[in-house]
Amino acid sequence: MPDQSDRPSRTLHPETLAIRTQTARGAEREHSTPLFLTSSFVFDDAEQARALFTEEIAGNIYSRYSNPNTDEFVRKMSLLEGAEDGIAFASGMAAVFGSMAAFLRSGDHVVASRALFGSTHQLFTKLFPRWGITSSYVDADASADVWASAVLPNTKMLFVETPSNPGLALIDLEMLGTLAADQKLMLVVDNCFTTPILQQPIKWGAHLVVHSATKFIDGQGRVLGGVVVGSAELVSELRFFIRHTGPAMSPFNAWVLSKSLETLSVRMDRHCDNALAVATHFEGHAALDFVRYPFLESHPDHALARKQMSAGGGIVVLEVKGGLERARRFLDAVELLSHTPNLGDVRSIVTHPTSTTHSKLSEAERVQVGIVPGLIRVSVGLEHRDDIIADIEQALERSA
Repeated sequence: MPDQSDRPSRTLHPETLAIRTQTARGAEREHSTPLFLTSSFVFDDAEQARALFTEEIAGNIYSRYSNPNTDEFVRKMSLLEGAEDGIAFASGMAAVFGSMAAFLRSGDHVVASRALFGSTHQLFTKLFPRWGITSSYVDADASADVWASAVLPNTKMLFVETPSNPGLALIDLEMLGTLAADQKLMLVVDNCFTTPILQQPIKWGAHLVVHSATKFIDGQGRVLGGVVVGSAELVSELRFFIRHTGPAMSPFNAWVLSKSLETLSVRMDRHCDNALAVATHFEGHAALDFVRYPFLESHPDHALARKQMSAGGGIVVLEVKGGLERARRFLDAVELLSHTPNLGDVRSIVTHPTSTTHSKLSEAERVQVGIVPGLIRVSVGLEHRDDIIADIEQALERSA
């Protein structure tokens, strides 16, 4: 249970709860939650063991099922997202897969946004068809009627990410929440790019919310992790899935991620401020074909971003003039920024989706979601914004 000793009686904001929610203090009276690096937990007697395994009582049995560190992390994420419960996974893709595999059966159909992370796309196109699960893609900016027309008699789920990786396409969550309610479909939203600090899909009708905790939630590129939060009923079914398939988060990673949540709100403030400064500076730059950022007025979904996001996020997309070859020269010319496939780090990062994260998509599939050879994804970190801007400027100049 959360530690109540530091809690005033008044209602607290979610950011405060992310700091003050902890496991109950132990005999050592620790101020910060300790690590519970144990594979299993001891039973008081045979009757307790029986009752725990039949789930007549709650408690820890084995760290593949639950652990105080993972439980604390999940409680914090649920509070931030406005969810009833959640489950932690070993990685973001384990969470994405689990959010669907736990509920889909052979013969089911999923309607998904076309703009998806590369590995999520592989689930729909390569892996799920092996088990008789089919899917249809809809463009992110499609109208409600187009989304509704994609729903088939065997459709069970809507799956979207917004903003999308890497193109920053947005989807109207209120529209999808209404569609899901009308058609009795499950709405699953990948909320990785915004974190619950900037966007809470459950408020708009989502049933499950998915995160790669490896990204902004960790924020320092240290550990892998994923999490799914939602209604208690759905999470109970998801818990059965994870218990018997094993994609459990390690207690150490959960401890790191739970501590990271204590600074998530202040980090996202800086990420967003820096990203907006970078996007504003480079909009209209002579070396670029476009700059895309949700809180720029030039973004095609700017009004929607203002509606469902409290800030624009930490990702800026640039398209360098000169296509693939200049993009490669740009990547080789950066000095301060890191060239790595990760994002959401305190360190600013550049990534070339065409040759890395989305390289398994065909050229036609990349074009459909706006991933062109000159596109660079910039994960804007917490360095001084002038230093970030200066490094991009010199890389553009040297790559000309």
